[in-house]
Amino acid sequence: MTLALIDYGAGNLHSVANALKAAGAGDVVITADADVVARADRIVLPGVGAFAACASALRAVPGMVEAMERRVRGDGVPFLGICVGMQLLAETGEEFGVHAGLGWIAGSVRRLTPADPAAKVPHMGWNDVVPVTAHPLIVPGEAYFLHSYAFEGADVVATSDHAGPVVAAIGRDNILGVQFHPEKSQVYGLQFLRRFLTWAP
Repeated sequence: MTLALIDYGAGNLHSVANALKAAGAGDVVITADADVVARADRIVLPGVGAFAACASALRAVPGMVEAMERRVRGDGVPFLGICVGMQLLAETGEEFGVHAGLGWIAGSVRRLTPADPAAKVPHMGWNDVVPVTAHPLIVPGEAYFLHSYAFEGADVVATSDHAGPVVAAIGRDNILGVQFHPEKSQVYGLQFLRRFLTWAP
């Protein structure tokens, strides 16, 4: 089984790769090659930074978005988006203007506005992951978050709370995105990645 970890200059790739290996992944390929992604058995899209910069960087990799579309949406291989990699599944992101995402899941990514002004943005640190619908990869627990923008839209799988609900995971069919960082979430994160490695949607 080949797992493609997409390198588009916008993720903490080595931390994610190390976590996947610790969870049991054998063949993790960090790649910016669309042909490798087009043949991968599982695909992970990490992301750190601003939505617009990440979306632009992903589209700048020759053939990458097309390979992802074909392999994930066409062939149905398991896909995981992490942090901004999850946010890019949305139709739009509203950081530094309105920018197009992949449009795989209906919704937009907007700045966090906690109901309590004392709740700081970014939302940073350990917080609960609360499933709102049954999903084989998402169980109740605590994970590590670090973000200032959050998804609002369809196909919400789990939420967290930061002076009001915050989307923690979205998904449909063979596609899952998580706002938290599995690679920083210790036991919870490793167990989550183990489930992803054996997921057969």
